[in-house]
Amino acid sequence: MKASWEKIEKNVGVLDIEVNADQVTEALDKAFKKVVAKVNVPGFRKGKVPRAIFESKFGVESLYQDALDIIVPDAYVAAVRETGIVPVDRPEVDVEQFGKGQVLKFKAKVTVKPEVELGEYKGLELEEAAAEVTEEEVNAELEKLQARHAELIPVEEGAAENGDVVSIDFEGSVDGVPFEGGKAERYSLELGSGSFIPGFEEQVVGLEKGGEKDVTVTFPENYHAEELKGKEAVFKIKLHDIKRKNLPVLDDEFAKDVSEFETLEEYKADLVAKLKERKVAEADNKKQSEAVEKASAVANVEIPEVMINDEAEQMVKEFENRLRSQGMNIDMYYQFTGQDAEALKGQMRDDAAKRVLNNLVIEAIAKAENIEATEEEINEELENLAKMYGRSADEVRSIFAANGNMQTLVNDLVSRKTVKFLVDNSKSVASAV
Repeated sequence: MKASWEKIEKNVGVLDIEVNADQVTEALDKAFKKVVAKVNVPGFRKGKVPRAIFESKFGVESLYQDALDIIVPDAYVAAVRETGIVPVDRPEVDVEQFGKGQVLKFKAKVTVKPEVELGEYKGLELEEAAAEVTEEEVNAELEKLQARHAELIPVEEGAAENGDVVSIDFEGSVDGVPFEGGKAERYSLELGSGSFIPGFEEQVVGLEKGGEKDVTVTFPENYHAEELKGKEAVFKIKLHDIKRKNLPVLDDEFAKDVSEFETLEEYKADLVAKLKERKVAEADNKKQSEAVEKASAVANVEIPEVMINDEAEQMVKEFENRLRSQGMNIDMYYQFTGQDAEALKGQMRDDAAKRVLNNLVIEAIAKAENIEATEEEINEELENLAKMYGRSADEVRSIFAANGNMQTLVNDLVSRKTVKFLVDNSKSVASAV
């Protein structure tokens, strides 16, 4: 087999491929065995028709398409390997010559991974975020914990207040016409949570048990349901119950109830340590993201549209998986938001383009700096995964190998090492905040 590669556009080129006549003959033989098993010829059992009889009746040309289906994919893969190109889309194949006893000649128009022209990626100025924990942050965490362990006490007399949990019936209408999803009975709503349309919860405050009221609100211009954007709506509501949070006292007994510590001071010290650890991790992640974004901003690369589309589709799949983990599915999401698959994919396009750019730049820097994953690092990663999943490292390696994911694991390690390289070779500057 012969193969040559010629670029015709920025990220598009043509593979010229020739396959020798012996391989063509072999493909025609395989095609005959496949086709003859389905052919009925009087005087012969199915699958037993002699080749000469078959060709005289149907012509050797009847085998050509099956033979091409057999030979072209393997020849294309071999040509890609030989020329070292990295396709990012399916090829457009044009067969120029094919026949019994002939050399197969075909062209494959291919979109390939783009070349990245790197800018200056060493010495990037990155913000050094403070990782100190303030008293206000500790108190805010304690207040959240108090709220989670609060007892809800029924309020029999008096009006609903901000922070109360109320049970309401509501039915919404626009211009007197009820709209889909605008009705519920005995809906539990925490006033002040901001979970409803702006202005709704504030108008429930002050209503007493058994009270009814018309609440007028305006849907935001960016509301997910197209037909309700910017529309004024009236909700008829009835308040059934009011429950008020009774917060536990922050003392040693509270600390014992919510943790393994004996005193509130011990618990607060542990909370400070955990908050600091979280802030350090967040600062590190922010620094890494900033490094990649700044390196990408000074790089020059023309990304094929197909790569962005593929990444957007991958992001939709990841989103579906997150929905499933929350007990939802994508169809429910489309129903609630009024979106469809194309709208969701379009919504993710900008982030997909950014992700593709960042990945290409990281890959180019790794290549420029000869950053690779060592066998020791690969083994360490497999050990970490083994602990996470409760399996042996050998089992995890076998699973990755069987699924063809070992290279993905290696690529991920190289990517992380490259981002660390960017941070290690950066300059820290004080945060503007």
